[in-house]
Amino acid sequence: MKYGFSTPMRGQLANFDDISNLVLTGEKIGFSTVTVSDHIVVPTEIASIYPYNESGEFEGRTSGECLEQLTTVATIAAITSRLRILTSVMVLPHRNPVLTAKILATIDVLSGGRLTIGCGTGWMKEEFEAIGAPIFEERGQVSNEYIRIFKELWTSENPSFSGKYSDFNGITFLPKPLQNPHPPIWIGGESAPALRRAASIGDCWYPIGSNPRFPLHSPDLLKKRLERLHGISEEIGRDPNDIQLAFSANWMNTDGEIQNKNGTRKSFTGNNEQIAGDIISLRNLGIHYISLNFPGETANQIIENMHDFMSNIASLVD
Repeated sequence: MKYGFSTPMRGQLANFDDISNLVLTGEKIGFSTVTVSDHIVVPTEIASIYPYNESGEFEGRTSGECLEQLTTVATIAAITSRLRILTSVMVLPHRNPVLTAKILATIDVLSGGRLTIGCGTGWMKEEFEAIGAPIFEERGQVSNEYIRIFKELWTSENPSFSGKYSDFNGITFLPKPLQNPHPPIWIGGESAPALRRAASIGDCWYPIGSNPRFPLHSPDLLKKRLERLHGISEEIGRDPNDIQLAFSANWMNTDGEIQNKNGTRKSFTGNNEQIAGDIISLRNLGIHYISLNFPGETANQIIENMHDFMSNIASLVD
């Protein structure tokens, strides 16, 4: 099992020194990946429902600040040597697809092939409108087209594309990404369209387990969703084994058990042995990577929690 941790993108820790401390320590103590989130602006009035907690309130609305994702990814790539960098997730409709493909290819080349591209369609309509992104209601179609554009630019000697949202031909796109045929494309999201996107054009399905509309906070719930993913894959003629599986458990709590509404223990809560057992259950489902959020008001507190996880939980899994 491989493990990832998130880097702060807002608040007092969203600065070069603290981010450097976190990523260099994470690399040193055995984490495989750092995850970097994506917002460009935070509107002052948000009616959109945040999908990953029960309240629907976006915690970033209070400060309104956020570092830009791809700039941060490039910075982390420059100061690390082994750590993979995962966009978790990049909101596809936020950026021009040709320019984004160029930025991502450049990061992959300059990082020595350490980029993983987590992709999502976005949830905040107000942000789409503020930055002039394509129509929010069409974000799924936009995202599917943009991924196809990325692949065309990254793999074709003479790339061309004619679609609803982009049209180009007669161009040279070099350098290509270092990873062959391209950086892994991980599809975020838990809905049926997200599953179909992962099955049809993704290299990996990468859900977050805390979406109350599509809860995945237990191995049994996740297993049912995986069965649906595999069913869709077979329907479209793709071998389900060709789709890798990753998971984001953004609610881990080692201070005690949290109960689900039905009275069962929520996974990734409880003591070290229980959480290690949850990880083993996910591994048995075929999941090869887990992203975690480590609490702390300072970088040192976060690092202490990262050390505790690797020493007291991950060690029980290996």
